[in-house]
Amino acid sequence: MKTLKSMLPNSVVNALKRQAWAIRAYQRWGLKQAPTHGLLQYDLICKQQDNQLTALPQPTIKLLFSVLVPVYKPDLMLFAEMVRSVQTQTYQHWQLILVDDGSQSASLTEMLNQLKSDKIQVVVRETNGHISAASNSGLQAAIGDFVVLLDQDDLLHPDALKCMAYYLSIHPNANVLYSDEDKIDAVGQRAEPHFKPSFNRDLLYSHNYISHLGVYRRSLLREIGGFREGVEGSQDYDLLLRCVAHSKPEQIVHVPYVLYHWRAIAGSTALAESEKCYAQQAGLKALQDHLGKSGATVTQGKLANTYKVTWPVPEQRPLVSIIIPTKNGQSLVCQCIDSLYRLTTYPNFEVLLVDNGSDDAKALAYFTEFAEQGLVRLIDYPHPFNYSAINNYAVQQAKGEYLVLMNNDIEILSPSWLEDMVGHLARPDVGCVGAKLYYPNGSIQHAGVVIGLGGCAGHSHRYFPQEAHGYANRLQLTQNYSAVTAACLGVRKSVFEQVGGLNEIDLTVAFNDVDFCLKVGKAGYRHVWSPYIEMVHHESISRGLDNTKEKQQRYMREVGYMQDTWGTVGYQDPCYSPWLTYIKEDFSFRV
Repeated sequence: MKTLKSMLPNSVVNALKRQAWAIRAYQRWGLKQAPTHGLLQYDLICKQQDNQLTALPQPTIKLLFSVLVPVYKPDLMLFAEMVRSVQTQTYQHWQLILVDDGSQSASLTEMLNQLKSDKIQVVVRETNGHISAASNSGLQAAIGDFVVLLDQDDLLHPDALKCMAYYLSIHPNANVLYSDEDKIDAVGQRAEPHFKPSFNRDLLYSHNYISHLGVYRRSLLREIGGFREGVEGSQDYDLLLRCVAHSKPEQIVHVPYVLYHWRAIAGSTALAESEKCYAQQAGLKALQDHLGKSGATVTQGKLANTYKVTWPVPEQRPLVSIIIPTKNGQSLVCQCIDSLYRLTTYPNFEVLLVDNGSDDAKALAYFTEFAEQGLVRLIDYPHPFNYSAINNYAVQQAKGEYLVLMNNDIEILSPSWLEDMVGHLARPDVGCVGAKLYYPNGSIQHAGVVIGLGGCAGHSHRYFPQEAHGYANRLQLTQNYSAVTAACLGVRKSVFEQVGGLNEIDLTVAFNDVDFCLKVGKAGYRHVWSPYIEMVHHESISRGLDNTKEKQQRYMREVGYMQDTWGTVGYQDPCYSPWLTYIKEDFSFRV
């Protein structure tokens, strides 16, 4: 008797398998409801990528790639598939280096002897030295311009090397190139694509998001001494961090195609990161060594193989001016001020409460009482509501070296929020710092801003559950975004003044924070969003919704300004991926 499965076309069966894989993956990320469309979309993306990769012209430059593979007691069938994925590259300027790290296997030795050729070198180590030593043995045999790292049972896309050579023709000074990747199971099904951002320093300090496919300039690897022993399990992360230390940001190039397929099999890091727990400790050591001179400390992050970097706060704690505009809103302001003083452990801050025409006698009495108690400096702004102008006015009167713009409907959750914020702001290359904000029901309100969403800008992962991991764990990782919301935004006063503050002419209500962040980014700073700075945002309770014709017209004018000034229609946010949707805020795949 025929089963239902036997009557379905293979394409449908494969799609259903990948669908089930996707649901399991999203459940691992912590979502209560898993999207059911992802893998069907991924099939379409794979076809689009294949078409684009096929259409790439063969590079005119003839760069040689040395593909380096440490080998230790592999599954010979999977090992043979890995070798074939190199042999069938559409770009033929490659050298494959297979390093047998003392496997003492007759069948492997026989296979390696058969593989030897002008293009395939075999290095045999008599004793097992582990992956760093084996990789260094292979590196000594490398003669290519660039070194490609490949694991013994993983696979390269057929156009992987052609694509890398093409991008090197565009970025000839690149030191490191990395691609997107996915996972492949025991029956050859591809799933869980990781569509990555452009070089994202703070995301890299949270975990090795770059990973595979990694391509490194050979001369740089020689300069830094190759792979370091003592960090096995995260030796590639350690190598990458040392390369980053010797490179400018523009020399770390993201290639936005899935060119590498991880084997998701028993014992594989791709299947379960916790299966190689020693990698966590090695990664901690690698990152701490990399950051050692900065004074930062590294601890384990919220998830396996992730890290939290705590940046040092200056010994003389700088004064922070927390600016809170309000009109009436007594209960909200009381809640905000109470949570500030009850929870904040950072000792040196002032609160500027900016009254924008309050007419509630009870609220005014409370504000006056706060001022008399020394909890706030009460500043009067008796003009029509203009969020940008209110904050610009308050900044002129702020005494702090650092500023925090804060809505009156914020409720602090993290006692160390201000230490974390000041630590980031003390880094000279950081512009703005943003918080992880929740709605009162616990769902995500803000986790960074993606430019271009909806044709203007949108909030990353909005409405995801509070404990969700997010796409590729991004809800649990400190990282860089192109903008953060001014519902709670930290910035040095000097940077605020350098870019002219908020735009009080064109952006009186909406998008002034996004515009501000883009100006700060254009000035050469990057923005940090931290999942360790947690607050509740009772959004728009005090000001109300844009539900009148006048407010809607004003909103559309501000959208138009952003589109005309920053080209947000069709914008490719470097902290996002072109293969993720710009229609929704959920990091689902592009349609």
